[in-house]
Amino acid sequence: MKRILLAVALSVVPTLAPAQAPPAAEVESSRKALDALVKAQWEYTLRTQPDFASILGDKRYNDRLRDYSPAFVETDLAQTRDFLKRFEAIDTKGLPPQEQLNQQLMVRQLREKLEGARFKDWEMPVFQNSGLHIDLPHLVSSLSFETVKDYEDYLARLKELPLAFAQTTAQMRNGMRDGLVPPKFLLPKIVRQCEDIYKAKPVDSPFAQPLSKFPSSFSEKDKERLRTAILAAIQDDVNPAYRKFAAFVEKEYLPKGRREVGVWSLPDGPARYAYAVKVSTTTDLTPEQIHEIGLREVKRIEGEMLVVARKLGFQDLKTFNASFAKNAALHPRSRQEMLDLYSRYIQQMEAKLPQLFGRLPKAKLVVLPIEEYREKEASTAYDQGTPDGSRPGHVMVNTGDFEQQTTLEIESTAYHEGLPGHHLQISIAQEQPDLPPFRQQAPYNAYVEGWALYSERLGKEVGFYTDLYSYYGFLQSEMLRAIRLVVDTGLHAKHWSRQQVVDFFHTHSGEDEVWVQSETDRYIVWPGQALGYKVGQLRILELREYAQKQLGAKFDIRAFHDQVLGAGALPLDVLEQRIQSWVKAQMS
Repeated sequence: MKRILLAVALSVVPTLAPAQAPPAAEVESSRKALDALVKAQWEYTLRTQPDFASILGDKRYNDRLRDYSPAFVETDLAQTRDFLKRFEAIDTKGLPPQEQLNQQLMVRQLREKLEGARFKDWEMPVFQNSGLHIDLPHLVSSLSFETVKDYEDYLARLKELPLAFAQTTAQMRNGMRDGLVPPKFLLPKIVRQCEDIYKAKPVDSPFAQPLSKFPSSFSEKDKERLRTAILAAIQDDVNPAYRKFAAFVEKEYLPKGRREVGVWSLPDGPARYAYAVKVSTTTDLTPEQIHEIGLREVKRIEGEMLVVARKLGFQDLKTFNASFAKNAALHPRSRQEMLDLYSRYIQQMEAKLPQLFGRLPKAKLVVLPIEEYREKEASTAYDQGTPDGSRPGHVMVNTGDFEQQTTLEIESTAYHEGLPGHHLQISIAQEQPDLPPFRQQAPYNAYVEGWALYSERLGKEVGFYTDLYSYYGFLQSEMLRAIRLVVDTGLHAKHWSRQQVVDFFHTHSGEDEVWVQSETDRYIVWPGQALGYKVGQLRILELREYAQKQLGAKFDIRAFHDQVLGAGALPLDVLEQRIQSWVKAQMS
């Protein structure tokens, strides 16, 4: 998902003339202070977000869940203010450019968090596609179960789950008080998701997944003890917590759900959306500017789609799109076929990577199905592996209702989520020892999703999309991201109704009804997030065009890509400065 028409807010890294350089001792002192503070802030992040630490393979906090309480929010904001004050106090004059950038990015990140605190997003923490109720069972697939302690830590985590739900409920009650509640029509989905979990037998629960893969080194006594204890925790702690939470949502929360779907209807709505747009795109583009960019991109891509449709014997897109439902060759015959197609496309791209990149990731990648308990609301996505490579990256494929899906976009999505998209970008960032962890894991939406969308186009450049239907799927995938610019700003800035979004989708895409409905609901609850893809992709393409124009015959696509990826995810303005500096160096 992610990110010229772009008016970026430049945040220039300071350059120091040699004559201004402070004494070497002062520089060394500042370097040590900055390094120590970066490490302290990262340790705080892992300690207070133990689930995130687990995803990264750090097992020190595997026996706990994060604190979701209102009290912790206040403590965390106070700590953020303290970190900001300490980072701002460090004199970065004379420090190496990347260390200056470490300080700049951290200050930016902390200020942004404090700026957004006014909107109290923590009081609206649960939606149909995210939140404690589906994030926790999904976390299980990212955990490592290699030792008896891993299982004992997991058991301790399960026993903390009722407290986590109680804390989340308290936040949601505060949200009801402050007018921060999702649209009413989406809340029954949350109830159903909870029911799907607590009504299952403990042995069939997603929380029982680790019981099916005990290491062979475990004694039978340990296996039986852990199996009994984990099933008991699911029965006595997990399921009752889900049942109680579902009842709260249905009886107390749902009646308070808001009628309007746009974020404009929330307290401080316009400012809330402006902040979301800024964070998502890392630009100063206004919603109106983004809306217009989207309309132009929709028109451009429609023209390219029509060319393909006519090559396949259709005179208009509406007739061509309608033909998909009756074309059996475009529908998967099984869940496994979908997984196999993703694996095949990823493997063929892997062989082409040396043509596009000088640096390649070491981390492995596997294709897995999305768990059935969450597939109704989930999209195919990427789950990162651990920095040390002990757990590979996962392309999680939604194989639900496979008969109703088409194979059109599988190839482009494989490149987006896998190679050379999310897996390559995130793995390369994680594998750079010179970057501090907070930069290895930087989540800048426009960069991360913009790169993934840009990666879909690289498939065409190395000779793929040989099937016209698959190429049409690539165009349809790009069309989706262009439509997002229009409908997200339509919903949240122009007061569009939900039906206006659905109608725009049907007018300009061939996506099926179920998918359109699900995507529309996603934009409703994640305002601004969907803008990052296209904004980021356009920015990377613009920077590539700039580099090619400036360097001429000296331009090397592998070197360009290595520069884009070589400093981890960055705000778009910082990426622009990085590429400009690289081009200047190449020309000297």
